[in-house]
Amino acid sequence: MLTGPSLLERFQALDAFLLSHQGLWRPRPFNHLQLPWEAEHAKLARWLRGRSLEAAEAADNHPELLAAPAPFPQLAARAMELAAVGELPAQPRQMPPARFSHDVPGRKWQQIEVFAQHLNFDQAPRHWLDWCSGKGHLGHLLAWQGGDLTCLEHDPELVESGRALSQRRQLAARHINQDVLAADAGAHVHPHQTPVALHACGDLHVRLIQLASAAGCAQMAIAPCCYNRIAAPTYQPLSATAQASALELSREDLGLPLSETVTAGARVRRQRDTSMARRLAFDLLQRELRGGDAYLPTPSLPSAWLQKDFRSYCEDLAALKALPIPGTRDWAALEAAGWQRLAAVRNLELLRGLFRRPLEIWLLLDRALFLQELGYRVSLGSFCPAGLSPRNLLLLAEREQVAHTFCG
Repeated sequence: MLTGPSLLERFQALDAFLLSHQGLWRPRPFNHLQLPWEAEHAKLARWLRGRSLEAAEAADNHPELLAAPAPFPQLAARAMELAAVGELPAQPRQMPPARFSHDVPGRKWQQIEVFAQHLNFDQAPRHWLDWCSGKGHLGHLLAWQGGDLTCLEHDPELVESGRALSQRRQLAARHINQDVLAADAGAHVHPHQTPVALHACGDLHVRLIQLASAAGCAQMAIAPCCYNRIAAPTYQPLSATAQASALELSREDLGLPLSETVTAGARVRRQRDTSMARRLAFDLLQRELRGGDAYLPTPSLPSAWLQKDFRSYCEDLAALKALPIPGTRDWAALEAAGWQRLAAVRNLELLRGLFRRPLEIWLLLDRALFLQELGYRVSLGSFCPAGLSPRNLLLLAEREQVAHTFCG
């Protein structure tokens, strides 16, 4: 795990790595016919473009293992070195009866269990605050192990379900309907609480960090997710160190850590690939129709669009984007070109894939350094294998507690 001075040291090394190679990871192959870096690294580009779609999918979640031409191996080695954080110490804890897991999908319950096992604080928490709690499964487990519980959730149906579960599980928990991004959210955050958030997205977990630190909470545990789900068009660094960095990140950049291939059945994969191949084929068509060489964003389309024949798909999408009606052409050849582009795009993405984890660690270290600047002792490490959840990194923060009087 990373803690103390190593947080700043690692951030600075990652910052230099990401800045010096941003020409490799910023451009999205999906948006370009030719990537800016291909001229400089022609051998690598040819090698990647010559591989099949199946080969790309097989390597996607572990691109660092690919035996590709230079500078791929050198970048992979450095990326792995900078992304290594190690596991946080785990402590075996008594788990609640099996009935607690009945309403929770198996993988999610396993994530909750291992998350709880890694919450090692010097002072035993007295009151848990489950942030964006859903039905409160995480909070329920923690409260069963010891401590009071407050759950904050935006969805009123989940709040009611959580209350019913609390009664069934015989837990004294408060489930509150609250938009945590609203101006009044801070009214529910108190110094005696230990906030926890398992996979709270973007602005949601940043809001927790800001409110909990401002309220004087002595402890918090946060496993972030979906860094790109922010209201601002660009990333707003938290720490003074990150604010001083020359690295500026768009929402699109922030999506890079989340771009692993998700395990899915053959039908879902085929549907996903068909959708992307058609979009890439249409991209060739729209460049011709517009008489330019620029990518044109298209909206997310209902799956029913994939039931159209390819010609109708292109004609309807052209109409949707107010483009000229496509004339006579070899539609089969255009569709085949889309599939060929998909194979190339997926393989070229493998180079960007080397920077997924380094960028995620950079973002987490910004949060860690912000808390460290406020006097917290912060640790960053993994809490579960990537196979259980690719978002397996946890921030633990704690500072010396003082006596608080709480009424209410």
